[in-house]
Amino acid sequence: MTALRRVVGIHQPDFLPWAGFFYKILRSDNFVFLDDVQFVKNGYRNRVTIKTPQGAQWLTVPISHKFGQLITEVRINNQSKWKKKHLRTIEMNYKKSPFFNEVYPLLESAYGERRWEFLAPFNLRLIEIICDYLSISVKTRRSSTMKTRGASTNLLIDIVTQLHGTVYLSGTGGADYLEEDKFKDHAIALTYTDFKHPVYNQLWGEFIPGTSIIDLLFNCGAASRQHLVPQA
Repeated sequence: MTALRRVVGIHQPDFLPWAGFFYKILRSDNFVFLDDVQFVKNGYRNRVTIKTPQGAQWLTVPISHKFGQLITEVRINNQSKWKKKHLRTIEMNYKKSPFFNEVYPLLESAYGERRWEFLAPFNLRLIEIICDYLSISVKTRRSSTMKTRGASTNLLIDIVTQLHGTVYLSGTGGADYLEEDKFKDHAIALTYTDFKHPVYNQLWGEFIPGTSIIDLLFNCGAASRQHLVPQA
């Protein structure tokens, strides 16, 4: 009898992530948000690029944090009117997009849902809303709710093992630091994502890959799922 193949994807909870993040979720049977590891400044946990007439522009959530804090411990700096600024920036740059009236209210709702005190729950809520819009129903967990052990490769193996996974789906960058032999020792197949960034009709001239998923959503609507994984 062939063993059941169960793919586990793991990634830190990014802010309005790029398309490849959601491709990874779609390709997983279980997806874990790695939210109890150290927060890295100037990463994608609190910022992402969007497309503007001037090219790619950063959209950043202001934070208050101390070195060594875990992602779950990082607070949003609510001293500034960042939510209003974000929504205004998004509206200005995407109001002419084909699916603005369909997608913008989803983001507006998430931003205004409550006073967000911590970064991780805000990021996760945005990801959840986008997954719902794209009809992505993969089982998800937060690593902070699991009794995990180890660090780096050992941590990933522990998470996959707890979820009875047989395959760990890594981003291509994992090839630079993962200890591949350890996965073999635990009978876990290690595979790297084969994501190919879709090219679609963007506003504002020459196509720019790697921007936030919202760029794809505003331009392609719910059909964005087919752009992520054709015929999925």
